[in-house]
Amino acid sequence: MNDVQLWRRLLAEYLGSALLAALVIGSGIAAAQLSPSDVGLELLENALATGAGLFAIILMFGPVSGAHLNPVVSFVDAAFGGISLRDAAAYLPAQVAGCISGAVLANVMFSLSAVSISTHHRASAPHLLSEVVATIGLLLVIFSLARSERSSITPAAVGAYITAAYFFCSSTSFANPAITIGRMFSNSFAGIAPASVPGFVGAQIVGAILAIGLIAALYPGITPQEASDLLVPHHNLDGGSR
Repeated sequence: MNDVQLWRRLLAEYLGSALLAALVIGSGIAAAQLSPSDVGLELLENALATGAGLFAIILMFGPVSGAHLNPVVSFVDAAFGGISLRDAAAYLPAQVAGCISGAVLANVMFSLSAVSISTHHRASAPHLLSEVVATIGLLLVIFSLARSERSSITPAAVGAYITAAYFFCSSTSFANPAITIGRMFSNSFAGIAPASVPGFVGAQIVGAILAIGLIAALYPGITPQEASDLLVPHHNLDGGSR
């Protein structure tokens, strides 16, 4: 099981989530400014920046906390015995607080109001279906690689999947309750209206539940130690890998 002190893991989850939200929202703001009136190009710029940045963030914080940055990842990991349910519950507020902080940071970096509640309504039936699909796909990428002992390529695989999912999912693949909440606080290209958040989070939870069944069926026999090394192996406090 994870031997890194909990406060260090929570700090990593907070910082990683903050950088993730700043990355998603900041690149969306930049894309809208650089390519006005060209939504396709804006989305491409936002997607490429998010995929590349996510790769780096996972490498940065993975050795400390596993770089979940996402409550559904943490709770599915707990369901398979990778971390305790108590630790997953502790990760959740750190992830949400980090994403809100990152949204505020992105707004300020682009000279916008620190907090501006989004008016971008997204919760149509196709959007919600897309969130179920996006969440299942993300979890399958992470856990299939963990179960097949290929965790070393997970940062790249997750970045690639999210980049692609920006385009094949009509919702642009939030697939993360924490980032969904954080994106409420920026009335920008990547924002989401508060009224759309419950539907998105509900769809993500449904996706996580379905993913548990699919992962168990496709990749049976995972051990708790294998599950805890989801993205990159954790490290001991002396710097040695576990």
